[in-house]
Amino acid sequence: MNSNTNHKINQVTENTLVIGIDIAKHKHFACAIDDRGRVLQKSFSIAQSHIGFEAFYERLLALKAAHEKQEILVGFEPTGHYWMNLAAFLTNYGIPFVMVNPMHVNRSKELDDNLQTKNDQKDALVI
Repeated sequence: MNSNTNHKINQVTENTLVIGIDIAKHKHFACAIDDRGRVLQKSFSIAQSHIGFEAFYERLLALKAAHEKQEILVGFEPTGHYWMNLAAFLTNYGIPFVMVNPMHVNRSKELDDNLQTKNDQKDALVI
C-alpha cells in the first residue's frame, strides 16, 4: 500500500464518526457509521442550502455526542459542482472531509448487492 492509502485509513479510529454523503443537485443523503462500518444513523437528507447545512451541522454534533465520538470525518463523491458548497461549509466549520472516487463507490456497491440501480440513500452508506 502506498503512504496516501495508509494516511486515509489512519484517519478513522474508534473515536471517529464517519459520515458518507451522496451529493445531488437539491438534496444530499448522508449516513453515519463507526470505524467498523456499523450504521449509527440510517440515511437522512440534507438540503443544498445554508439552512440545510446548518441543520446538518447540528445533527452531526448530536450524533457525535450520542455515540461518544471525538472526531468527525465526512466522505463524498465530487459530483459535478454540487459538492463545492458543502466542502466550503465543512471547511468553515473545521470538519475534515475526503473525496471518494466515484468508480470505487460504484464497484463497491456492485460487490455489496450485485445491483446497478442508483439509490441515493444506499449510496451514502457505500461512500
